[in-house]
Amino acid sequence: MKLVLALVRRDLRLSFRQGGGVGTALGFFLTVVVLLPIGIGPDQALLARIAPGALWISLLLSVLLSADRIFQQDYEDGSLDLMTMGPVPFELVALAKSLAHWLSTSLPLALAAPLLGFLVNLEPEAILPLAVSMMLGSIALSLLAAIGAAVTVGLRRGGLLVSILVLPLYVPVLIFGLSASDAGAAPGLTMASLLILAAIALVSLVLSPLASAAALRSYLR
Repeated sequence: MKLVLALVRRDLRLSFRQGGGVGTALGFFLTVVVLLPIGIGPDQALLARIAPGALWISLLLSVLLSADRIFQQDYEDGSLDLMTMGPVPFELVALAKSLAHWLSTSLPLALAAPLLGFLVNLEPEAILPLAVSMMLGSIALSLLAAIGAAVTVGLRRGGLLVSILVLPLYVPVLIFGLSASDAGAAPGLTMASLLILAAIALVSLVLSPLASAAALRSYLR
């Protein structure tokens, strides 16, 4: 476990030092949130209706922008080959790198989205359910992104392929995330949507390291 945590800390340091993936994701998210009200116009009622959906879509696309970097650098410099021969199971290596991506990209975006909701006239009572649903959903987003990143790690400019592979997997997260973010929904429906989001995150937590490790091994043979 200490080695896994050390790998997470290493990836976090590299992510914040380089700043490419994190900076691009945050910049894209902020650009969409700022430009959307300008494009739609001054209709505050319309903005309030589409605010949760706009924030969720911005989050999904921003996470995808940095997804191809989860394994790419380690693959190019040979670090992944060394990790396959290390004492840590390769599935835990894939899980650690997914966790580092979540901590450096998905979680900050999920926390920032409700705070930036005033730009799209997000209703105050929707801030808390949106924040909770995005924190749960962001776990699944990073884990599912890791699968796409692992499948395309040996391809040049695999970012587009990552989007094509992962976007269908993001649809359930988007559907139940929006349902949980609806401030006008019944409390029972909101709780049910949050539980389903948590279930998706747990299933992803089990399957993503296995699928990612298998895809990476196929490239490293």
